[in-house]
Amino acid sequence: MKRPGEPSRTLYVVAYDIPDDRRRTRVHRVLSGFGKWTQYSVFECFLSEKERVMLMEKLGRVLKADEDSVRFYPLCAACVAKVETIGSEKPKEERVFVV
Repeated sequence: MKRPGEPSRTLYVVAYDIPDDRRRTRVHRVLSGFGKWTQYSVFECFLSEKERVMLMEKLGRVLKADEDSVRFYPLCAACVAKVETIGSEKPKEERVFVV
């Protein structure tokens, strides 16, 4: 549930295909700071618009446009509710509270 004043977030399924091991590791590290690793080359990231732009900028510094591919698939709230999984839990937004 969104709290007042908190930016809205969209779930993005982020899939990547990076042929170079070193760049692939760097992309994985960048994505780990923004979402949850769910498959070998797939992350689920709940992102505000600002976070999405920041993530794309960080990835842009790592990627080679002529060799690498990263795709962002946004899921609306209704689509997130319809996600079906076998063998793992549904995507959920994890919140961290700093005290």
